[in-house]
Amino acid sequence: MINIAIDGPSGSGKSTLAKLIAKKRGILYLDTGAMYRCVGLKVKETGIDMYNEESLQNLLDNLKLDIKYIDGEQKVFLDGKNVSAKIREHDISKLASDVSALPACRIKLVEIQHQIASRNDCILDGRDIGTFVLPNADVKIFLTADPEVRANRRYKELKAKGQDVHFKTVLRDIIERDRNDSQRAFAPLKKADDACELDTSFLSVEDVLNKIEEIINKKGE
Repeated sequence: MINIAIDGPSGSGKSTLAKLIAKKRGILYLDTGAMYRCVGLKVKETGIDMYNEESLQNLLDNLKLDIKYIDGEQKVFLDGKNVSAKIREHDISKLASDVSALPACRIKLVEIQHQIASRNDCILDGRDIGTFVLPNADVKIFLTADPEVRANRRYKELKAKGQDVHFKTVLRDIIERDRNDSQRAFAPLKKADDACELDTSFLSVEDVLNKIEEIINKKGE
C-alpha cells in the first residue's frame, strides 16, 4: 500500500497534480481542502459563531460529509447534497482557511482522513498532510510558487467559472491565506523535513507531473 502527501500554499497546483497522479496510478485521491470548505459552507449556512466552542463542536458532531467518485469525477456531498461547485466559490475559501485554524475542526477531519488512508492506496493534498495528517507517508511533496503566479492561476480559474472577481482582491486573499495558514498555532502550513520541494512558478503541469513521478518511482526503488 502507498500513501502520498502533497502539501503547499493556495494556488500552488497541488490539487490539479494530485488528481492527475491518482488517475495515472489508479489510486484514491482525497481532497482534504474540500472537506474544510464543507465546514466553511456549513458555518455560512447555519450562521453559527465558529469561535464559540460549543456551537462549533455541535456542528462537527452532526456533520454529514461524504466524498464519492461518480463517472470518474470526485463529488463532495454535505448533508446529502452535492456541493462540489458551491464549495469552490470565492467567499468559501476564506471561511475554509478560518475554520482550518480551529483545532476541533482539524481533529475531526483528520480523524476521517486517517480512516480513509488506512484502508486505501491514496494521495492526499493540503497544507499539513506530511507533517500532521500522514507523517509516515511513503512519499512527501511540497509545492510552492510565487504569490502573484498563484493569484493569477486562481483568478483565471474563478473567471472561467463566471465569478465576478478582481485580480488585486484574489492576490490580497492569497497573501492573507498564506499568512493565516503558516502562522496558525495548530498544524500550520509547513514543509516536512523529509519532503521534496518543487517550485511550480515557471513549470508546466506536465513538467511538474513528470518530476513528481520521478520522485515517487525513486522512493519505490
